[in-house]
Amino acid sequence: MAADRLRALLRSLPRPRSVRARAATAAALVMAMVLAVGGAWLYVTLTDNLLDNTQDRTELAARKVAGTTGALPRHLPQPAGGVDAVVVLGPQGQPLAGTGPDPAAGGAAELAGFRPAPGKETSSKVLPTTAASGQRSLAVVVRDESTQGTRYVYALTALADLNDATRALGVTLLVGGPLLMALAAVIAWAVTGLALRPVEAIRAELASVTASALDRRVPDPKGKDEITLLARTVNRTLDRLEQAVSRQRQFTADASHELRNPIAALRTELEVALLATQAPESAAPERQTPESAGSVRKALDAAVRLQRIADDLLLLARLDTQPAPAADPADLALLCAEEIARRRGPRVPLVLDATAPVPVRGDAVQLERLLANLVDNALRHAAGEVRLSAAVEPATGQAVLRVADDGPGIPPEAAEQVFERFARLHAARHRRSGGTGLGLAIARDIARAHGGSLRVEPSARGALLVACFPVRGV
Repeated sequence: MAADRLRALLRSLPRPRSVRARAATAAALVMAMVLAVGGAWLYVTLTDNLLDNTQDRTELAARKVAGTTGALPRHLPQPAGGVDAVVVLGPQGQPLAGTGPDPAAGGAAELAGFRPAPGKETSSKVLPTTAASGQRSLAVVVRDESTQGTRYVYALTALADLNDATRALGVTLLVGGPLLMALAAVIAWAVTGLALRPVEAIRAELASVTASALDRRVPDPKGKDEITLLARTVNRTLDRLEQAVSRQRQFTADASHELRNPIAALRTELEVALLATQAPESAAPERQTPESAGSVRKALDAAVRLQRIADDLLLLARLDTQPAPAADPADLALLCAEEIARRRGPRVPLVLDATAPVPVRGDAVQLERLLANLVDNALRHAAGEVRLSAAVEPATGQAVLRVADDGPGIPPEAAEQVFERFARLHAARHRRSGGTGLGLAIARDIARAHGGSLRVEPSARGALLVACFPVRGV
């Protein structure tokens, strides 16, 4: 149960997202563990060494006094070696001698109960505080069997050096530890960044690979490491993808091209048959039934639609494989005006909002096709009006073409779906509307080929399609 709670807690903690951040975090944590273990070991080692050294000096001072023969003077000289005080007590704890003006002030009452264990000559312990030093001290007692009887010689040394050393060690770890952790994290971040630089180059190159630029390849680093193998595998995969897409495009282009002639012949035959049904009754009385005329007209409409699909597929195949379009001068406002003039008596009126030229550069035929597809789409769904506008946006410096209708509109969740090939939105884009499902896909491909974009923008009513192009002087 406790292990499950710990795992749940660890999973709930935020984790770095990038590999570099994870490596830096891991390096900092490892450094923290090393500092914790090393600091603890260093503290224990330093404390033991300083205590051993202090005990040796303190015991030496006590033995010098214990080795004195005869009676001791009541006032002993100050011992050397950093020892603070020496006190001599009798068997009953009475003070016999000591350093300083008053031997009893050396802590006789505090030391009386501290004696060597039976069978031992010396003993030592750390005292919290003593009257002699006023701080934590190390006390060493030596049993002295002299001609004057048994006496106990106590030597006391303040642990100021030990306290200072451990305090300095603590400050060093508290200050230097985070700095070392930060340094380890920075080094890990930099080293991981250098190691991942080829991976970033591979990622950036892959991000730039599009359907119209499948010939691009990721850089192939020198060496035989894992990154080199990854780059070569990616390039082999791109080779296979390019070949597959190339075969698909070639098949689409060949099929569309081969279908154009029989579809055109079929359309011609149907047009001739339709004309025959409309001839005077004396010319062909057996063809004058309304049923035959309706059947021929439906077949002709289907042939026209099939011809449009074949033409659109062929155009898409060419757009996928063609180089950059021409950079001829063009005027979006003029193209809109010409498109409206070509539409003789449309089902709904076309309104143009353009007061100034909108200069761009590109293939005029393709730009006309883009505009025609947008207008066709708007006319199929408009209820009472289609509005065209072209202007240069001062904020972005782009030439912006807008085509809006007052039809049912495009749901926000389908704003990208409408640009897919053969995409249709339930009843609003049913096949009976007359579209091929390729018009908006072709329009977006043309816009992107000209360095621009085509998107659906929110509108209070109907659909609003916006095409943006870089402005270039005409």
